[in-house]
This record gives sequence, structure tokens and C-alpha cells, in this order.
Amino acid sequence: METNKFSALQSNVQEIIDLIDKKEISEANFKLSVASELLDEILDNCDADADLIELSRFQVLLNQLFLKINN
Repeated sequence: METNKFSALQSNVQEIIDLIDKKEISEANFKLSVASELLDEILDNCDADADLIELSRFQVLLNQLFLKINN
């Protein structure tokens, strides 16, 4: 797994958290959809167990951010 994809995903997640903190909910929601698409793309091309475990953590985090944004 290329670390740049993990770092891009991590960067997107941090942007979402920052936007939620700034109360920019519509932009955070947009970034969340971008991050979700990136996660799906990485998952489609991933076969290493360690990478799948790491990606599952991102999945849980994105789900929690989704709940935070939409509540």
C-alpha cells in the first residue's frame, strides 16, 4: 500500500475535523464524501491484511464523523 494514499486519507479526515470545529458543516459534508470515495478506491485495490485493518479504522472514523455532521 502506498503511504501517500494513507496520508491523503488522513489529511482529508483532519480537514473534515477542522471544518466541523469551524461549524462549516456543508463543506465538511462535501469533504466527507470525497474522503469516503478515496477510502472505497483504496479498499478496492488493497490486498494486504495490515492495510485492511488500518483502512477499517478510517472507515469507523468516517462513520463517526458522518454521525457528528448529520446530527
